[in-house]
Amino acid sequence: MTALAIDPGLLRHAGHNAAMQVFNHHRHLLHLPTGHRFPVAKAGLLYARVEAECKGLRLIEAEPASDGELALAHSPDYITAITAGTLSAAAQREIGWPWSESMVERSRRSVGATIAAARAAMAEGLAVHLGGGTHHATADKGSGFCVFNDVAVAGRLMQAEAHRIGPSPRRTLRLWVIDLDVHQGNGTAAIFSDDPTVFTLSLHGAKNFPFRKEAGDLDLDLPDGCADEPYLDALDSALDRAWARQCAAGGPPGLAFYLAGADPHQDDRLGRLSLSAAGLAERDRRVFDFLQRQQVPVAVTMAGGYGRDIHTTVALHLRTVQLAQQSHQAWQSRRT
Repeated sequence: MTALAIDPGLLRHAGHNAAMQVFNHHRHLLHLPTGHRFPVAKAGLLYARVEAECKGLRLIEAEPASDGELALAHSPDYITAITAGTLSAAAQREIGWPWSESMVERSRRSVGATIAAARAAMAEGLAVHLGGGTHHATADKGSGFCVFNDVAVAGRLMQAEAHRIGPSPRRTLRLWVIDLDVHQGNGTAAIFSDDPTVFTLSLHGAKNFPFRKEAGDLDLDLPDGCADEPYLDALDSALDRAWARQCAAGGPPGLAFYLAGADPHQDDRLGRLSLSAAGLAERDRRVFDFLQRQQVPVAVTMAGGYGRDIHTTVALHLRTVQLAQQSHQAWQSRRT
């Protein structure tokens, strides 16, 4: 198949200075035991700050992903086991959450929000999901607080829908996954391992979870304590290398997914890296600027963040949203 690189002129017109779309599922909570290390309150706290401090956004509650959409990246047996609550105790321990109906609903809506953000990004250049980035889930199991792989499902669905904006339904939308969560995106790499239309890039802690990495297209293992300057140097090199390899192999991507994890921060309980808040903001800025220069639409997910102070983590995610909003405004300006 011939690769399809989306011409910005083919993007559906959204109007000059249209407000950025931000998708959420914060009302659908997990019910976890007291003291559980997953920051269940983070989604609601982030939504409240975005609503209060980021004026002019379109805040939209996502619809849940359907079985058919989930089946684009997951096995039918796994989808059934999640839905029916027949996961083994070992499988639930690997996910890190006990099964519940609220877990199922939240997980479906998380995927649905990334699907919606991807569609909006294809239309307007950039959109955000205030959660997502569940990159440890593989086709037939969950892991590391990840039930379904939202980016894999959304990416494959966007490829299936590419005829809506491309000149030929027989040409394939190429995807780029830029995973800057502190943990390697092993599930995403596994799902796309034999797919030449998807390029997976991951910068992550070498000694962090998952302890057996799954080879992606470009993986950079970073040492414990890696700080702003070496991290940003590695990022710049990785973006350039990934872009060159994609263009040489089949053409530039038509859509990117950016996993903007807050967990490389120096105070993250699970991170082991040492980026400052300013370093993380510069990371986001460089990714957005790079994609805008290359005219690649991007769907942004928040991914991980497990700070000792949850409000610090929320502030890091909020800054990502603010920088995304600035980049979105630049997208709108250049299209007029």
